[in-house]
Amino acid sequence: MHQNRKVAYLLLLLDLGLLAIAFNSTGWLRGILVNGGWILGPLVVPALLLFAAFFLIDAYNSQTDMMSLDYTSEHIIAVFFAFVGTLLVTFAFLPDGYPLQQSRGVIALGFLLITPVSLGYRRLIYSRTHASRQAKSLLFIGDDESQHLFAQECTRMGYHQPVIYAAPSPSPEDDPTGAATLDHLLGQIETGGIEIEAIVLRENNRDLRARLSLQLVDLYFRAVPTYTLELFHQVYWRKIPIYRLNQTWLFQEGFKIAREPVFKHLKRFSDVALSLGVLTLGAPLLLLIALAIWCDDRGAVLFSQTRIGQNRIPFRLFKFRTMRANDGTAAYTTAGDLRITRVGKFLRTYRLDELPKMLNVFLGDMSLIGPRAEWDKLVGEYEQQIPCYHFRHLVKPGITGWAQVNYPYGANLDDTLRKLEFDLYYIRHFSFLIDASIVLKTIHVMLFGKGR
Repeated sequence: MHQNRKVAYLLLLLDLGLLAIAFNSTGWLRGILVNGGWILGPLVVPALLLFAAFFLIDAYNSQTDMMSLDYTSEHIIAVFFAFVGTLLVTFAFLPDGYPLQQSRGVIALGFLLITPVSLGYRRLIYSRTHASRQAKSLLFIGDDESQHLFAQECTRMGYHQPVIYAAPSPSPEDDPTGAATLDHLLGQIETGGIEIEAIVLRENNRDLRARLSLQLVDLYFRAVPTYTLELFHQVYWRKIPIYRLNQTWLFQEGFKIAREPVFKHLKRFSDVALSLGVLTLGAPLLLLIALAIWCDDRGAVLFSQTRIGQNRIPFRLFKFRTMRANDGTAAYTTAGDLRITRVGKFLRTYRLDELPKMLNVFLGDMSLIGPRAEWDKLVGEYEQQIPCYHFRHLVKPGITGWAQVNYPYGANLDDTLRKLEFDLYYIRHFSFLIDASIVLKTIHVMLFGKGR
């Protein structure tokens, strides 16, 4: 069994055991359970909600950095949403007499206990698996140029696993540098001389000899994970590498959101319902923000700009104004930008300036989740400089999205390229699970003030 799967099953079992212990111990403390009885069946609801919330933040993925502050906050947010979901289902949808209805305190204390303990054993397991993974290497097979580009990408993505680079040279005579040949490396892997986490194969390695190809197949059947470079990008980094884009890329599998009407209609229904709810329930907050902006410098409350939407159709986007009048010379904001007002700085930090975009969502120009809606002038430049940039307009732009929660604010062409890789991953692999994951990560971004 693959190491990642073992870790996932172990964490799942630990979560299940912790849930049972947490709820039953708090039930006994509050006098709900008597005569030494245990409740198990009624815990199905909180268990499913907790497992789902953890799944959305990759809490069962051994590659997730569970020691980081970002993960810690996402973990707390996930448990909180499982708690709120349990309260909602228990008291709003289940019939009277359901055991957990006897005490909201049991539910609250149960999840309160689960939060630090589940985070604690995740950190312990991560520290041990991370140490064992560091002893294993990644084998990258490709020419000199692809090796150099892969090394740069590993640095950019913060991937610190040891990497062994090998050209697909057929024999030592063809390797004048004296580096280890692929023949030799694969032989060591077969005999256990080198521990390998995975093998990454550049797609254009047509010069692999038949015997070497058979060796790779044999290792694959021995449970050595083997990926094409494109698949490695998608599995490890959740993005589509730019080099794989061409005019026929859209004809591959995936793209449910664009090809299957049921997904498009369900997404539109959720957009309308949620945007209407936010605009209605959040009206007092919207008015308070508008008043604060006006009192700050007596300027306009709203900012509008032409952005490019689905199918390259332009629309007017609305935001709360956070900057003084722009002289048009700067396309991006920068850290410490003097144009940002005092109120604007607060709004940007917690993404509150985005709230008027809910009107764009309600009107159908945008979705709650999707690629960032870019300025029409920048889009014109990007389409000239970035091949296939227009693919991102296959779907509606969103208030938040996969690129927004996985990559910091972009302020140049290279950042735009990197964010496009995440956008295209979302477009190709769309699912409501990814949307739910984006929502949790967006809440983390808002709570910890990561806007600019």
